Amino acid sequence: MSTTERPPRGVLSRPARSDTDALAALLAGAFHDDPLTRWIIPDGRRRAELLPGLFRVFIDVSHDYDGVATSPCGNAVLLFLPPGASEEVDRREDELEERFTAVLGEHAEALGTIVRLQAKHHPTEPAHFYASFAAVSPAHQRRGLLTGLLAGLIERTDREGFGAYAEASSPGGAALCRHQGFRRLGEDIVLPDSGPSLRPMWRDPR
Repeated sequence: MSTTERPPRGVLSRPARSDTDALAALLAGAFHDDPLTRWIIPDGRRRAELLPGLFRVFIDVSHDYDGVATSPCGNAVLLFLPPGASEEVDRREDELEERFTAVLGEHAEALGTIVRLQAKHHPTEPAHFYASFAAVSPAHQRRGLLTGLLAGLIERTDREGFGAYAEASSPGGAALCRHQGFRRLGEDIVLPDSGPSLRPMWRDPR
C-alpha cells in the first residue's frame, strides 16, 4: 500500500485473543512517549517493561465486549466499548484494580487517578460507543490505517443510531477525531501536579 492510498471505509478485522501479546506490544510502543503514560511511569526503561502488561488488561476487557478491531494488515488497532459496556466495566472496579496493581505495582495509584477523573467526566447518557485506545505501528504510519479504523467504527455507530465518545491525549488524536465529526465536550481533564490533559470529544449519530 502506498503512503497516499487509503484503506476502504468500514473494513475492520476482529483479531483472536491469541493475538493479544502482539497487539499489546503495538500499543505499548505507540504510547511509550505519550504524555499520560509518561505521567503514570516517569522512568522510560520501567515504562517499556510495564506498558505491554497494562495494555494486555485493556485488550482483555475490550475483547469481553467484542471491542477489539484491527486493520486488515494487522498493523493498527482500535479498542472500544459498545453501548452499556462502560457501565459493566465500572462494576468490575475491584477486579480491574487488582489486575492493574499486579501489573503496575507502585504506579497503579497514578493510573487510578486518571481512571477516576475519566469516570467523573464520562457522559452517562445518551447511550454511546466509547473509543478508548488506538495505535498504529511506526513503520505503517501516515497510511490512513487509524483513519480507516475509526471510520469503520463511526459507520457502525451511525448505522445503529448511537453517539460516540473519545478522549484525545495528543493533538494528533484530537485532529483524527475532528476529522470524523467529533467535537469538544466540556473542559479538558487535567491531571494533578501540572500533569498532562485529556480532551473529551463527542460525536452525534448521523
